[in-house]
Amino acid sequence: MAEENSNALNNKYSKKKMLELLVIVIITAIVWNLPSSFFGIDGLTVIQQRVVAIFVFATLSWLTEAIPSWATSLTIITSMCLTISNNSLAFFKGEESDTFGTLLKSKDIMAAFADPVIMLFLGGFILAIAATKSGLDVLLAKNLIRPFGNKSENVLLGFLLITGLFSMFVSNTATAAMMLTFLTPVFAALPANGKGRIALTLSIPVAANIGGIGTPIGTPPNAIALKMLNDEAGLNLGLGFGEWMAFMFPLAIIILLISWRIILKFFPFTQKTIELEIGGHIHHGWRMWVVSGTFILTILLWCIPKDYTGIDSNTVALIPMGIFALTGVITAKDLQAIDWSVIWMVAGGFALGLGMNGTGLADAAIKSIPFGTWSPVAILLISGLICYALSNFISNTATAALLVPILAVVCTGMGDRLDAIGGTATVLIGIALSASSAMCLPISTPPNAIAYSTGLVNQNDMLKIGLTIGIITMILGYALLFFVGKTGLI
Repeated sequence: MAEENSNALNNKYSKKKMLELLVIVIITAIVWNLPSSFFGIDGLTVIQQRVVAIFVFATLSWLTEAIPSWATSLTIITSMCLTISNNSLAFFKGEESDTFGTLLKSKDIMAAFADPVIMLFLGGFILAIAATKSGLDVLLAKNLIRPFGNKSENVLLGFLLITGLFSMFVSNTATAAMMLTFLTPVFAALPANGKGRIALTLSIPVAANIGGIGTPIGTPPNAIALKMLNDEAGLNLGLGFGEWMAFMFPLAIIILLISWRIILKFFPFTQKTIELEIGGHIHHGWRMWVVSGTFILTILLWCIPKDYTGIDSNTVALIPMGIFALTGVITAKDLQAIDWSVIWMVAGGFALGLGMNGTGLADAAIKSIPFGTWSPVAILLISGLICYALSNFISNTATAALLVPILAVVCTGMGDRLDAIGGTATVLIGIALSASSAMCLPISTPPNAIAYSTGLVNQNDMLKIGLTIGIITMILGYALLFFVGKTGLI
């Protein structure tokens, strides 16, 4: 009976998603075929209108999750290659003109999956896999938690800081899964009906989400914002790995400390001490030395400015991939553990940005909308709030992929007027910050989902903590960005 009910629910869910997808396709087809005058954009070309339709499809698909987010991104790249590239289907080709527009190069669209920022993500994933295989993650956790003693409140602080630090350099999803595994023996030492278990469980997703703020590779929205800021054909700010960490790392630590007190306020421990026993196998052979040395080398090169090393952070990410492949630390089977869906998600966002900018759609849209009447402060606050709201319900990566390209063009069009709030960097990094601040629901982020799956926390607990810490993060984060921007540090 239970299995029948489950199948009925699954069928109902599948039918709902199929209906949503059908509606999205119909809306996309309507947008594709509307008269160009409908959009109110002067000189809108056929190619640009097709990009608008693809953008509508992407937005609705990411919002409703009618299909998986990675599938949406893959559909973006495929449809762009087939309909707006120089290798489009014959039916979609036409003579390039002021009316038809200019076709993009298909190799440029496909290159979205091989963007240097993608290498940055792959490097982070490879580091995480190697750390787990060698036992480096267990070794670090055991040694890092020891200084916090066995007082319950301090153990909570230890897990917050360790999780936050791990998530700055490796996948926050992998970090959350690893740290929740370490908590299993701790739960056994706590009262089953106490709030200590809830406090420790919630500390993991909170720290994983906040820790991602600290580095460019900590979370996909950071990389999306950084790419736009450093694009040589665009803003070309040359913001490096170390420069990002110089102001975002301290912010992440401060918010983690504030989170510690907030979690204790809502969920105080009834047991004052905890005896810790973190299990896990640690390899003491050559593999540990290779992984440890490579880990240290990679992080050092990420932190040292390019002016001194001659290589950027994207190229540095290739070092662990090359070393681990050469030494056999990483095998072909290990590559299956990489979260390729995230890679496709990011690539789809890059392709969408290319479509908007490469066809001239973004510029045409800006010229047709009176952004000059908007206050810089309004743009900063409204964009942040929109990103925060969307990221609580859909992927923060998808949200950043939607907003960053648009705001980059908006900010460029405003010129010196944005100096009042610290420049374009304040707005775009603010988007990444807002995305990481969204942690109200189990569906908001993978770490939240992992913590919720333990059955130790409910949605109200997560909403209470997530909303409080999220609002504080945005207030402190935007204040910092405003200060850093105004002082010319970025």
